[in-house]
Amino acid sequence: MAKRTDSETLSKHLRDALRSDILAGRWAPGAKLQLTALSDHYQTSSTVVREALTRLVGERLVQLRPNRGFFVPPISLAELEDITELRCVNEEFAVKLAIERGGLQWESELMAAHHTLERTPRRSEENPDEHTQEWNIAHQAFHAKLVEACGIPVLIELTCTLSDISQLYGRWAGVATRDAKRDIDQEHRDILAAALRRDAAETGALLRRHYQTTMDAVREAGEVGLEATA
Repeated sequence: MAKRTDSETLSKHLRDALRSDILAGRWAPGAKLQLTALSDHYQTSSTVVREALTRLVGERLVQLRPNRGFFVPPISLAELEDITELRCVNEEFAVKLAIERGGLQWESELMAAHHTLERTPRRSEENPDEHTQEWNIAHQAFHAKLVEACGIPVLIELTCTLSDISQLYGRWAGVATRDAKRDIDQEHRDILAAALRRDAAETGALLRRHYQTTMDAVREAGEVGLEATA
């Protein structure tokens, strides 16, 4: 039992490390994930690497191509539009339920998540074209907390999956969205305020606008990098 627990812990640790590196853009969209190279990099067996990659296939952060191996998913503007719409529909429904079902503890945790987000630097002086990893984590945590009180595990899981995929796109669309005329901090404040007022319709509308603004910025910028990796 102890050996099995150790193996599961190792597998989860590697899966988390791979997820973090993929979302951080360690490999470009469409890049092949070589088992031997990953085993050397993470200092573990190819069996553990394969298991972790297979789990990430289920989360859509890795693509398995028959007889070819594992790849970082290719991305395109058309797919980003579909993902954005699906995310909007999913979270509008999820946040409606969360507002109906969430109690004072949810409100407190939501405010705490927003406080962390506001206090976390979004861009670094060393690389102003990209969001910091710390901000990405805080951003996902805030949006996850918004829908957590819906109480439906499969809905929450879908929200997390779409958030991860969107972050993968965001890593490669950072330049396109950097100069978009928006106040993203104010957008989050408005979403929080609407949720605390228990205004489900307004919260859902603000979430849709929040995601659609990013999509519009990428589209208007004509992000060639996204097209090229399709």
